[in-house]
Amino acid sequence: MSAPVVVFAVGNPSRGDDAIGPEICGRLAEMLENRGLTAEVELIEDFQLNIEHALDLCGRRLALFVDAGDNTPGPFVFSRIGASTALGHSTHALPPESVLGVYERTEGAAPPPSFVLCVRGERFALGEALGAAATRHVAAAMALLERLLADPRETVWAAAAA
Repeated sequence: MSAPVVVFAVGNPSRGDDAIGPEICGRLAEMLENRGLTAEVELIEDFQLNIEHALDLCGRRLALFVDAGDNTPGPFVFSRIGASTALGHSTHALPPESVLGVYERTEGAAPPPSFVLCVRGERFALGEALGAAATRHVAAAMALLERLLADPRETVWAAAAA
């Protein structure tokens, strides 16, 4: 049986602030373990979203996509998203909306209510470490995530995204 909430943490730890997703994933894993919530939330970390991630949405009540964003207003933007039919030039490196669209087409049902947490990044060069500003943005994002995961209901998350 799947956890009711799935969190996709996207990013490359070798590319500076692109490590925001994996950094948040690690912090969430520790927080969930400490609070005894590991059965309630499944964490999926990957370099990019792919068509196969649509299957990870099966049986979920809520989905959250976490990634770094260049030119994102700081410290982060939290928003609700819907399915898109656009796949782009490839079935690799899909945006979250396309993953939802693949789910809709393959499962013949609406995807679970889904949200994106885009955390501001500034430095994405290969070999760089997570920057000081990104570390502060991650801390702010974690405060939001702790509140959201303490009350994983669509209405609560939608109000936070408004």
